[in-house]
Amino acid sequence: MLPPPSHAWLWWIPLLPLIGSALCGALHLATLSARKRDPQAKGLAGLAPLIACAAMAGALALAVKGFLDLRALDAAARVLNSPAWEWITVGDPRQPWFDVDLRLVLDPLSSTLGLVITGVGLLIHIYASGYMKGDAGYAKFFAYLNLFVFAMLMLVLSSSLLGVFVGWEGVGLCSYLLIGFWYEKGWPAEAAQKAFITNRVGDACFLIGSFLLLRLFGTLDMHEIVARMGSDFRLDAIDENVKLNIALAALFLFGGCCGKSAQMPLFTWLPDAMAGPTPVSALIHAATMVTSGIYLVVRLNPLFASSPAVMTLISGVGVATALIGGSTALVQRDIKKVLAYSTVSQLGYMFLGLGTGAFGAAVFHLVTHAFFKALLFLGAGSVIHGMHEEQDMHKMGGLRKHMPQTFATFLAGAAALSGLPLMSGFFSKDEILAHTFNSGGVYYAFWIVGVLTAAMTAYYTWRMVALTFFGPERFDHHHVHPHESPAVMTVPLMVLAVLSVLGGVLGLPPVFHAAHALNDWLAPVVAPGVAILNQLHPHEHLSHATEWVLLGLGAAVALAFAHTGFRTYAAGPEPDLAIGRGAPGVAAFLGDAWSIDSAYSRVVILPLRVFAFVVRFIVDQVVIDGLVNGAGSLAKNLALRARGMASGQLDAYALWMGGGAAVISLWWMWS
Repeated sequence: MLPPPSHAWLWWIPLLPLIGSALCGALHLATLSARKRDPQAKGLAGLAPLIACAAMAGALALAVKGFLDLRALDAAARVLNSPAWEWITVGDPRQPWFDVDLRLVLDPLSSTLGLVITGVGLLIHIYASGYMKGDAGYAKFFAYLNLFVFAMLMLVLSSSLLGVFVGWEGVGLCSYLLIGFWYEKGWPAEAAQKAFITNRVGDACFLIGSFLLLRLFGTLDMHEIVARMGSDFRLDAIDENVKLNIALAALFLFGGCCGKSAQMPLFTWLPDAMAGPTPVSALIHAATMVTSGIYLVVRLNPLFASSPAVMTLISGVGVATALIGGSTALVQRDIKKVLAYSTVSQLGYMFLGLGTGAFGAAVFHLVTHAFFKALLFLGAGSVIHGMHEEQDMHKMGGLRKHMPQTFATFLAGAAALSGLPLMSGFFSKDEILAHTFNSGGVYYAFWIVGVLTAAMTAYYTWRMVALTFFGPERFDHHHVHPHESPAVMTVPLMVLAVLSVLGGVLGLPPVFHAAHALNDWLAPVVAPGVAILNQLHPHEHLSHATEWVLLGLGAAVALAFAHTGFRTYAAGPEPDLAIGRGAPGVAAFLGDAWSIDSAYSRVVILPLRVFAFVVRFIVDQVVIDGLVNGAGSLAKNLALRARGMASGQLDAYALWMGGGAAVISLWWMWS
């Protein structure tokens, strides 16, 4: 049997952004050197967006080539492998007991994520070239963006969990650099530290889960693990201890997903991450990094499907996160904070779908969410740019006539996010809710919460639209003069608006009698997990009548609450002020994300600080300093006493010598 052909060109997909990052970094250093000689020198920083965008365009072209190559293959054979790099070998090189080969794999799942990362990423890079123009760290910013894309592509293309972990940590590092990009302001640096430290908790869980998989399967290659849990895998034929270890591995890996994908209880870093420049919010916290957890669960879908308890937990955590994020977004005044908590909520929806076994639906919502949430973040950035860095929606209003292109594209994103009929978000969100309803049992309760969260989503989305673009102008006309953003920023908005409106064609429901393109595309990847779920709880498909009812209910909820939210705030922010006066406790509770962040401060941070103070006082000052200072004092006192013996008097010396000789003589006689 011939070995499968290798595709060395796959390495160029992540390497092009890495090369772009290195070149942009060199431009930044050259610019700094030029400014040391002449503070007014611009250097070559202006070339950075051209280099970064060219690298992204090349990576996108290769991702498209990979997609077309996969399409040309039979469904069961849709896998492209790069040459393997022997990275780690433990034991005899001829027969190692553990080894890791770093290899890139392109299959329907990694191809889908690769297209989203490079496609949406390219649009965000183009937008950033206008948004960040004039910034002192212009070239450095693009170096960080390209480096982030490299790490994210390594994450989704690596065949091994160890390779995934390299990308996993890489995006964590880049998020730290990008969130804290304007560290001189103070609070962005604090937000970056919070994101970095919070993610370390999830990363530790990821490592423990990986170690458990290594113990179970003797390998970290994800495709090999999935192959061993393939179509002939029977849960009833394996030992209970093995089942327990599989469940523990899945649980710890899900803990890692909670960190990167901002799920309960590790979601608090994401809203604070809005301290970074708006293109960072769009790239990292809407379209790529936060979707890492969804990717990992889908990639190892048979592992998670083998443990019903873990699947239920995933759905429970997801729906709780969706509810908390959605309810918190209802009262936010900062336009980026609304979108941040909305992202938390929508990620919860994706995990709700994963817990029901709707792996394809979760990826579908991941893709549509990348389109409309990147659009909304970039649209918010256009508003902030036109409003001279103002982010408080209470100080906006009436901007549609000042920013017509931003307004039109923002409406498209809002319609998709709120799930208005025939928009992309309508199809992807309702598919998740339909799967949840069809799962029965406790999932009925999850479905009710999901519908409630969908209502909140429609309400806060159109509240945001009304406060920003409608009603009286509430800004200071003497200091703020709103204006439309340049074409380099609005053209990416238009492209994303088209994708947000038409993206639903990737997953039309069965009642439309059309193919679900994305489900069919991902079928070979998710088949092992679906087969295991069918072993445990075989489900019948929903009837067409039930599907129509659920679609109708989703459409009615979206339309009703979108209308209510818009009408309530079309005249201005007075309803917010009324809530603050009438129910200040509720407003504060929701505004503080159910006081979870405050609870961390009380339950985790404050006790740790007290413990650290006690340790510092007792261990450092009393024990360590006491020993060091005591040893010094003892040596000093002994030296003072010894110095007293050296008096300079010959009779004293003779006395000591005689006494010493007598002691030595006595010791010699007695011994």
